[in-house]
Amino acid sequence: MKDRGTGGLYYGWYVAAACLVIYFFTNGMSLFVPQNLFPRFMETFDATEGQVSLTTGLMFGLAAILAPLAGALVDRFGPLHIVRIGICIMAVCFAAYPFARSLTDLYILHIGLAFGLVLGGLLVNVVLLSNWFIRYRGAVIGLLTAMSSFGGFVLPNAISPLVNNPEYGWRWGFGALAVAFCLFALLPGFLVLRERPADVGQAPDGDGEHPADSDATATAVDGVPFAAALRSRTLWVLAIGSACLWFTFQAINSQATIFLELEAGLAPRAATQLYTMILGFSIAGKFLFGALSDRIAKRTVIRITSAVLLTGCLCLFTLDGPTVALATDTRQLMLFAIVFGLGYGGSFTMIQLVCVESFGQRSLGKVLGFIMCIDSIGGMLGTILTGQLKTVTGSYLLPFTIVAVVAAIALCNVLLIRPVTRAA
Repeated sequence: MKDRGTGGLYYGWYVAAACLVIYFFTNGMSLFVPQNLFPRFMETFDATEGQVSLTTGLMFGLAAILAPLAGALVDRFGPLHIVRIGICIMAVCFAAYPFARSLTDLYILHIGLAFGLVLGGLLVNVVLLSNWFIRYRGAVIGLLTAMSSFGGFVLPNAISPLVNNPEYGWRWGFGALAVAFCLFALLPGFLVLRERPADVGQAPDGDGEHPADSDATATAVDGVPFAAALRSRTLWVLAIGSACLWFTFQAINSQATIFLELEAGLAPRAATQLYTMILGFSIAGKFLFGALSDRIAKRTVIRITSAVLLTGCLCLFTLDGPTVALATDTRQLMLFAIVFGLGYGGSFTMIQLVCVESFGQRSLGKVLGFIMCIDSIGGMLGTILTGQLKTVTGSYLLPFTIVAVVAAIALCNVLLIRPVTRAA
């Protein structure tokens, strides 16, 4: 699309491309690559499922504390300076990751990654892209969130030959990714990103037209104050629902490779491929449901995606005579990966878009910070609780049953979401 004022390609697409690549690496390397390496960490450090799960659990716990502060900083100083600080912190942590000599070192690095993830991750990128796009916001943010899963799909497979080669291992694999991060995420963050269209003499969407979202006419341009949002039922049911969704996401993401290798009996390469299959279908879910939300109410779409996610969780179970057991059949596990991936991707995307639809942009940083605080707690609990329960019970049957129940609670909460207007 060309900008009518300048005659050139709308600069927002360059900003969007840079944000996509940055988010591809920040989330892919901080969330999905370490969790896929959990079995290797167990071997290297002679650790249990609960101990290795604490790495990302700590990261989510600290992110929950920092998210409201990050939201306030974005509203105060703008997203551009904050995202650059965040990716610098992540570059340092990623460079040090291959040199970890104990689980304690990994715990410390994931604490550092929590700062980087909050300052350079989803919240900041959503606010930045919302400055540049109005009419295409759903599709663009759908693409943004899809890059997280795309990173989880591509990066573990890309380093798998190194990780599974005895002469190299996971340290060389992660080191290669750290170099790629500096080249393809850190540099564009400083060379390409700009705060808003006015900085380059353009208007949002590149054509000067600012149509409000059809489902949020009263809130799309400036929105409601944070105090009003905090008093609304919508913020709380969205926060609780997103916390339950993140509990579900992270419980599966953090334990899937361990389950597939140690309980379902798959070889390491096959387990990695099935794990990344979940993320591959989540890419489709993020983009498709994000684009759908430009045509129908976003709160309707999140209800659909939450129902799909719950269905995916139920695909993990099978009947073994009169009792319920976990699936080990490859075809059923593939069905689980497809359905769960679609629901995971769609729900992940819609949390951010429902925030914009429900509350507008006036206090978007603070609202997203509050939501991320609550859902990070959910992610932390999903990671730690499932790992600890597996260590105690010796099976994932009870942990994954809890995951399905929590997914049902998420669906119940998102059914109550309503947009909030300034008048209300």
